[in-house]
Amino acid sequence: MKNLIIIAHPDKRSFCYNGIMKTIQQTLKENKEETCVIDLYKENITFQFTKDTIKRYKELITWADRIYFISPVWWFRCTPALESFFDQIFTPGFAYKFIPVTKVYGYPKPLLSDKKVRTYLTHGAPALPVLTLYLNSVKLRLVMGVYSFVFGWFKTKTRQFWSVPFVSQNDRMVYLEKVKADIKRDLKA
Repeated sequence: MKNLIIIAHPDKRSFCYNGIMKTIQQTLKENKEETCVIDLYKENITFQFTKDTIKRYKELITWADRIYFISPVWWFRCTPALESFFDQIFTPGFAYKFIPVTKVYGYPKPLLSDKKVRTYLTHGAPALPVLTLYLNSVKLRLVMGVYSFVFGWFKTKTRQFWSVPFVSQNDRMVYLEKVKADIKRDLKA
């Protein structure tokens, strides 16, 4: 199958880049899977994509059977590069269309529902306040506000890693084992 990895972290030394992305790449490579990577910070420092870049990204999304998004959480959102990607690539007519119900109401029909999507979010915060005080708003917004339009309801998987800058190297290795197990599950599906 064809796999697209979209990494949205500016620091190549980060856990997102050097840990999660490299683990996904390595696991797919070991299983002889076709893989392409979009490094949003390497390719688009201004976050304003050219027409050619938009066309290429849409072609890669269309090409892929599986899509892996990787982003840290900054200010309760994905990085600006990934948010810009959503805004400029997941456009009406390509990623979804509205089906009219009445003169003033319609519902979104996902046009990319055939894709298998997995997202990895890293947090500097511990799980407890994000899940309770903030009602897991980052994941909720992403899954309900973006992915449901584009990929359909309950079609995506999101894993969050907590307190990443503060946990031990051993804890990070446990996180990466979870990533590897996810990818292996995807390969069997």
